[in-house]
Parts: sequence; C-alpha cells; structure tokens
Amino acid sequence: MSPTLTLTTPSTDAEAPALAPRERETLRHIAAGRTYVQTARHMGLSRHTVDEYLRRIRAKFDITSTAELTRVAIALGL
Repeated sequence: MSPTLTLTTPSTDAEAPALAPRERETLRHIAAGRTYVQTARHMGLSRHTVDEYLRRIRAKFDITSTAELTRVAIALGL
C-alpha cells in the first residue's frame, strides 16, 4: 500500500487569495523549475518584474521559499 499525499492551500479555513493572471503564469513557470530569467524571457518581461510578481504571491500566501511556491502551485492546479 502506498502512502497518500494530501495537498492543501496554506490557509485551510479561508479561501485562497486571488492571483492576477500574470502572477498565476509566473507561478506556473517557477513551479515548473524555470529560473527568473527563463520565466522573464518566456513572458516577455524583465527579471525584476518576475521578482515583483513572486514577491506579491509570497505576500498573499505568507510563504518564503520556492518549495512553498511550488506546493501552492500544485494545490491551485497550475
């Protein structure tokens, strides 16, 4: 029997914070293992803009690591 993995959003009692479309796209790229520069090039943005989107996402979900970003992306179905 294999173990079961359950994913939840950081706040289970409240709804997940809303992400802007570009924030969702940025999160999807980072969760897929792309670097900030690769993500920026793919989206036609500067690395600084990608960094700002990720800062906003981290603030909305109160998270600090890329691993947590990836977990949130999976929980959101990205």
